[in-house]
Amino acid sequence: MSEPMHGIFIEVEVAPQYSGDAELARKLDDACPVDIFSASDSGVTVVHENKDECVLCGLCLDASPEGAVTVTKLYDGTTLQR
Repeated sequence: MSEPMHGIFIEVEVAPQYSGDAELARKLDDACPVDIFSASDSGVTVVHENKDECVLCGLCLDASPEGAVTVTKLYDGTTLQR
């Protein structure tokens, strides 16, 4: 049995300088309708199993400072960023 493949179509990244920001983590967790972000007191984690559920709504980009979150469509190389 093969390992599940996550992030085949969409890559979601939080810039390292923002990953420890607990306030941003809560904003991203609240904003994302498909639970790609998980908030904790130590910051934000991208839930890799959920990346391909991304609907490209841009709510995470709206909730974050410029350059904090990057969403890449792996199938055509387009990058969405604020």
